[in-house]
Amino acid sequence: MIHAFLHALAGAMLLVIRRTGYAGIASLMMLESACIPIPSEVIMTFSGYLASTKALSLFWVIAAGTIGNVVGSLAAYALGAYGGLPFLRRHGPKILIFPRDLDSAHAWFARHGQAAVFIGRLLPILRTFISFPAGVARMPLTTFIAYSAAGSLLWCTALAWIGQRLGEHWRALAPYMHGVDDIVAGGLVVFLILGVRRHRRA
Repeated sequence: MIHAFLHALAGAMLLVIRRTGYAGIASLMMLESACIPIPSEVIMTFSGYLASTKALSLFWVIAAGTIGNVVGSLAAYALGAYGGLPFLRRHGPKILIFPRDLDSAHAWFARHGQAAVFIGRLLPILRTFISFPAGVARMPLTTFIAYSAAGSLLWCTALAWIGQRLGEHWRALAPYMHGVDDIVAGGLVVFLILGVRRHRRA
């Protein structure tokens, strides 16, 4: 049942990106940065693939992903700053936000200080939650935005570039294959399922 749900979720994510373009990318990346564990690896890699087909511009894919990440980070920061921890500990598991995720993010922030925001934006799973302890610690907002934006820009650029390069190779094989888009999308669905299973077992 969980596999069917994840397959449907992945299909919905890819459909959102196809139908709404940059706005969909920004919205999904915003949710991912607001403590909702939507895998940005799927969002940005698929968007980079679409850039290889000229359906989207790589520059604006990266810009949309980065802007969405920063906006979502601000929401998570505000939640931490204004006392959302009890709520997340009580209701977070319903949306795959587990106490251990929050505890790991807090420990990382305590160990690395403000640089944790930049470094954390480059690490899977941790990047989803790192803004929350920054808010709890009341990290200076301008510093938080700068570090979050810098880390998000690097992350989005790397994933979108990988997606574009992979897409170019798929397009080169297109004359010999049928349903290339479906094959790429199917691979990303599998990646999403594996990512969520890793997150649940971490």
